[in-house]
Amino acid sequence: MKKKTLIIPILIIGIALIAYFLFFKDDEKTTKFTFAEITKGDLNVIISSSGTIQAIKTVDVGTQVSGKIDRLLVDFNSQVRKGQLLAVLDTVVLAASVRDAQSSLDRANAQYDQAVAVHERNKQLFEKSFMNEVDFIASKTNVQVLLANLKSALTAYERAKLNLGYAYLYSPISGTIINRSVEQGQTVAASLSAPTIFTIAEDLSSMRILTNVDESDIGQIKEGQKVQFTVQAFSDKKFDGEVTQIRLNPNVVSNVVNYVVVVNAENANKLLLPGMTATVDFYVDFRENVLLLPNSALRFQPTDEMTAEFTKNREKELANLPDSVKQRMQSQGGSRQSGGGMMGGGNNHGKRKGINRVWYFDENNKLQMSMLFAGLTDGKNTEIARGRNLKEGMKIISGIIEDNTPVSTTSANPFNPQPQMGSRGSGGRGF
Repeated sequence: MKKKTLIIPILIIGIALIAYFLFFKDDEKTTKFTFAEITKGDLNVIISSSGTIQAIKTVDVGTQVSGKIDRLLVDFNSQVRKGQLLAVLDTVVLAASVRDAQSSLDRANAQYDQAVAVHERNKQLFEKSFMNEVDFIASKTNVQVLLANLKSALTAYERAKLNLGYAYLYSPISGTIINRSVEQGQTVAASLSAPTIFTIAEDLSSMRILTNVDESDIGQIKEGQKVQFTVQAFSDKKFDGEVTQIRLNPNVVSNVVNYVVVVNAENANKLLLPGMTATVDFYVDFRENVLLLPNSALRFQPTDEMTAEFTKNREKELANLPDSVKQRMQSQGGSRQSGGGMMGGGNNHGKRKGINRVWYFDENNKLQMSMLFAGLTDGKNTEIARGRNLKEGMKIISGIIEDNTPVSTTSANPFNPQPQMGSRGSGGRGF
């Protein structure tokens, strides 16, 4: 009998344990939070873009006549002076054209002189009535025709001499040969456009970068603005530059509107070469020694359970307040609404985001909500322009982990407008 008495309690305890694990244990979930810490530091608002490095001024040297390249007097990277001879085309044919034009000019000149002498004699005969008027007019017309022929021959001669001069290519500026597109002995043909023989950069000690800036950011770019950029050849080195021009003509590709921004940079050590790709950072704004909060905390949206817990704690706190304080709060618009998000979202660096709510646990491990006015953002951290009960070192909730699984508590698109925080009268106080 005593043995049965011991077995029954043991069975009851076993059944209770099984029921607990079956019906209650599975419903318990361990909720953990991820946190973002408020820090103090400097905030640089940067707009990044890329572009191609070019010489500030380049000149293409071409030929206006066809012919074979007889001599090349300079090569790639040659330093040249203005007026220096660069190349010579074969002059045999061109010189022959000059001699032929000279002969035509001499013949036209002789014919004209002869016609003038004949006309002078005919004039005397006409005055003495020894020549009729028709022959005299024909003599005069012949002089005018031969004068026109003489002028045409003179023009042809001058053109032939110019073409011979075009066979000698001179540098129009002082600079550096950065491209040579022909070889000695190669034949070039000048038809509608002059073929390019050399490209000369005037001064490689100063370079420029042509960058494309999105239309959403172009309003923050100003002439005279300082920039820093890097190139792949010297990835650990930053170069300084300055915005010198914002071109008004848009560049539209696949419905994306960009504007060309010209950046000038010094290149005294000649590290920058034409054609390099530069990654450019435009410094559009700066804050020094301010409170910073990672943007993940601003995107956090509380769960319904968190909102209910906060509301319950808040009601208890309000219930314990003196009646005079309650009346004053009611006259100011009542208690604040709970929730999260920001007023009027946006995705542009540097722009203010408005009023936000952030969540944290106080020293008593109670869930609390605080309101802040977000200042500048660099896309990763945001300046706390004003905030209630927020200080350096505080841990702000940025996410939830249930059973070691991250739970999304943000909107699908962080750039869409977030839930607003009620009226300005109730939400704009207490900073």
